[in-house]
Amino acid sequence: MALKVKLDGIVDGHAIDPDFCTCRSDGWGGVKPGGNRSPSISWSGAPRETKSFALIVVDRDVPADFSPANKVGLTIPSDAERKAFYHWLLVHIPADVTALGEGEMAGIAGHNSMGERSSGSKGGANGYDGPCPPFNDERVHTYHFIVYALDVAALDLQPGFSGEEATAAISGHILDQSETTGKYTTNPHLHVSA
Repeated sequence: MALKVKLDGIVDGHAIDPDFCTCRSDGWGGVKPGGNRSPSISWSGAPRETKSFALIVVDRDVPADFSPANKVGLTIPSDAERKAFYHWLLVHIPADVTALGEGEMAGIAGHNSMGERSSGSKGGANGYDGPCPPFNDERVHTYHFIVYALDVAALDLQPGFSGEEATAAISGHILDQSETTGKYTTNPHLHVSA
C-alpha cells in the first residue's frame, strides 16, 4: 500500500478555503485577513520501516521578483519567473503519528518563508502560514502538502531550519512520499473551482 495524504476540507487540485489562508480577496482588487488555520491532515500506507515523517507545504508559483507584488496598476504575468515559498515545515514527526488536527503541530518546526512577517497559527514564523498570493498575480498558485516517510527517527536539523535545509536533509532518507494540492488566488479576475 502506497503512502496517501488527505486534507480535510481541501479536495486535491481544487480551491483552498480562505479559512486556511493568511489573506483573502476583498473583492475590490485588494486583500483582507483570512483565517490562517492549518488544515487537518492525515496520511496512511507508510512503509513498515518508517522511523519518522516530515511535512512540507510549499508554493512553487511565487514570483522570483516580488517588487511588483500587490501594487495597483501593475500585474505579474503568469509566465514570470517563479521560486519556492515554504508555508509549513515539520520534521521528526514520530512514526506512530498519522494525523494532525486543525492547528496542531508535531515534531520540530522549521522557519517558514514569511519570516518576521509571519502571523503563524502557532509558533509564528516556526508555524503554519497559509496562502496569500499577490492580488495582481495572473497565475493561480498551487500549494503542495507533502508528507515524507523517512528511514531515520531524526535528521540533523534544529528548530528554525529553512525549507532548503529540510529538502537537503531528507534527501537519501525517503522511503515514500505523497502529496495533496490545493489552489488559491486573491486576484478577483481569476477563478478556482471548489
